[in-house]
Amino acid sequence: MMILALIFFFFCIFSNSLPFFTTLSSAADTLSPNQKLTDGGATLVSAGEAFELGFFSPPNSNNRYVAVWFKNVQEITPIWVANKNSPVADSSGALTITAAGDIVISSNQSNTVWSSNSTLPEAKSPVLQLLDTGNLVVKTDNLNIYLWQSFDHPCDTLVPGMKLGWNLQTRQEWYLTSWKSLQDPSSGDYTYKLDSRGLPQIVLRRRTEVIYRSGPWDGVRFGDGPPMKANSVFNPTFVFNSTHVYYSFTNVDDSVISRFVVSQQDGSLQHQTWNQGLRQWFGIVILQGDTCDKYGYCGPDGLCDKNSRLACRCPDGFTPKLPADWNRMEWQGGCVRRTPLNCTIHQGFRKFSRLKLPDLSKFLVNRSKTSKVDCEAACLRNCECMAYAKTDVSGCVVWFGQLLDVRTYSEGGQDLYVRMAASDLGSSSNKKRTAVIASVTAGTGVLVLCLIGWFLIKKRSAQRSGRTPANQSQQLFVNSQSVVEEDLDLPFFDLLTISTSTGNFSFDNKIGEGGFGPVYRGRLPTGQEIAVKKLSKTSGQGLIEFKNEVVLISKLQHRNLVRLLGCCIHEEERMLIYEYMPNRSLDLFIFNQTKGTSLDWSKRFDIIVGIARGLLYLHRDSRLRIIHRDLKVSNILLDGEMNPKISDFGLARQFRGDQSEENTNRILGTYGYMSPEYAIDGLFSVKSDVFSFGVLVLEIVSSKRNRGFNHPDHELNLLGHAWKLWNEGNPMTLVDALMERPLPTFEVLRCIQMALLCVQQRPEDRPTIANVILMLDNENSNLPPPKQPGFYSERHPIENETSSSDFSLRKHLFTSNEVTISTLHGR
Repeated sequence: MMILALIFFFFCIFSNSLPFFTTLSSAADTLSPNQKLTDGGATLVSAGEAFELGFFSPPNSNNRYVAVWFKNVQEITPIWVANKNSPVADSSGALTITAAGDIVISSNQSNTVWSSNSTLPEAKSPVLQLLDTGNLVVKTDNLNIYLWQSFDHPCDTLVPGMKLGWNLQTRQEWYLTSWKSLQDPSSGDYTYKLDSRGLPQIVLRRRTEVIYRSGPWDGVRFGDGPPMKANSVFNPTFVFNSTHVYYSFTNVDDSVISRFVVSQQDGSLQHQTWNQGLRQWFGIVILQGDTCDKYGYCGPDGLCDKNSRLACRCPDGFTPKLPADWNRMEWQGGCVRRTPLNCTIHQGFRKFSRLKLPDLSKFLVNRSKTSKVDCEAACLRNCECMAYAKTDVSGCVVWFGQLLDVRTYSEGGQDLYVRMAASDLGSSSNKKRTAVIASVTAGTGVLVLCLIGWFLIKKRSAQRSGRTPANQSQQLFVNSQSVVEEDLDLPFFDLLTISTSTGNFSFDNKIGEGGFGPVYRGRLPTGQEIAVKKLSKTSGQGLIEFKNEVVLISKLQHRNLVRLLGCCIHEEERMLIYEYMPNRSLDLFIFNQTKGTSLDWSKRFDIIVGIARGLLYLHRDSRLRIIHRDLKVSNILLDGEMNPKISDFGLARQFRGDQSEENTNRILGTYGYMSPEYAIDGLFSVKSDVFSFGVLVLEIVSSKRNRGFNHPDHELNLLGHAWKLWNEGNPMTLVDALMERPLPTFEVLRCIQMALLCVQQRPEDRPTIANVILMLDNENSNLPPPKQPGFYSERHPIENETSSSDFSLRKHLFTSNEVTISTLHGR
């Protein structure tokens, strides 16, 4: 008995020396110092059940992390990860808060895995609480004073109420950092930061290299570009004063779930909203839009214009610094002034309008009281001042040295006044005088034509009065195309029917958007679900492409081609009505981090075969012979059974039976998919589609985009990476790491080899699509070894090892003709 008493005595003393914890057993929104949250299903849930905190593992990873995620999104989608750089190796982790207010994650293997380091002397009775905003805060029990908050330490996601910018008094910076990979939330290569030097703007960097900048805040948006489209999802907010400079946003409707998120693959930043019905994230704003958004694409003092045949040009008064390079479409050298500046000789300023203002701006004088005249005079007094702008938000802003990363906009933008020698300004005046005379003459001619047109319209109006709406649409279609001789076996829908079926084109029914315009989901009175492709007035796809798609698809019928149900034309509105594809487009499955794991190899192989059979029908088996010209992952739609269907025939061309190729001066397509002979010489054929198909197959196998592909060991694009792995005897490394194992190695290797054969530089070396199907179907046939692919070097052409005719190393030649007509992220 004496021994038992002594044991009990020492046990009591020892137990009193240890902290006492109770394990959190039911959902709550707070955690006290005497509680702990263990890795076994216990979570914190915000009071309104908008957000949840707990332990989770990324796809195909055994590491455990503490994160905050959306409560009402079915797949765990973290907005903030506490121990992103210090994972727990097993499920022994626990989350606690100390009496001093420090948040601690610990495990059996290590006393402390991660700590918030938020200990403050004045912390009394601290409580950890998850708010309905998604903010995890440490506060005192009786006061709503935040001693620490997760919103001060963003990861890759911005949600309403979070900030991107600076507290200028405390030097607290809020910025986004990409995940390292889908399986690893640790800090990746890409950062989005708000540059507070000069005009505030958002800058994307890959490590230390600037990849993109938004352009300055103009009071409504970043970049001064075309006016923002109205949206019913979010309202942007920008604070710019003596103490703070930051961007934030709020949701218009509290029931909407939305976020800004940085892609770990290419650093792209999207504003996405969650569609509860489709259980899918839907992108509504993409920060980087086109070639001209690539930082410094046209070099110092160069001007990027995406609507020009050549992407880069020198402004008036400037000439290429390296003319030979510009003739080869190598823009990096930029431009120089035709007449060098001399402060002792009279100078002035030339106005350039609708621009994205240059980088490296500086404030010159008081921004609230300075007029344009004062700003110009101040710039003239400084010989180093090269340009100025007078903005409503920031006042007088100037630039010293070279003007970097300037682009034009078709609408919007800012005025930039560039310092020029007087001799160059004089020549400009003569040009303007000539332009005015030409404009007056042209205006008179237009007025006469308008009067003639008005007379003809009035004369014909009586003849049209008896037509039905459908007949009016059909006649308008004929008139708008000058002459349409084809007999269209295709219904014409009236606008009221389509408007009613889509809820008056409501935002909730919007399921995609591309270069042509938005796509809406609808339901006809018969109950049939449809997808309505509405051609935007500003679309790159005009009347020719619209007619082309209607005429071609109406005559094509195949299980691997999307079915066109009809069209609707009302005044200037032009719409195509398709069968609805419930699984939308292929890119959402192979490039989307929440859907990437759902496609196993068997399904991917079936999709590859289905696309090939659809192409075979277009190239050989249909009553027409069709070259698609814009085959890409986002133009492959998936029905309810995941069967692929080729869509978007706006750029397609019909060939005669004896025709093998055609030449065009209007090079249209999508960067990363165009063949060398088409991008450089405008030559397209069935082999052009085969090249695009090969790119598409490599993307399906790897779940990586050819455009923007990055690898830490080299600067090759996806084609070059696959070619490198093939030559090294290690092609299976290309395969998507998220795919279920084991894989049929022979079949996967066969697809990779077939794809490399399709993307060979010379069109005559590529197989026909009929041969491709034989390669896919016949396991016993021997495939030839692939030769060097076209356009396989993405960023650093090898100048001294190739002639100017070697297209495979000439990415700069390719991008000059880059035009994306349609990038559809779902119908």
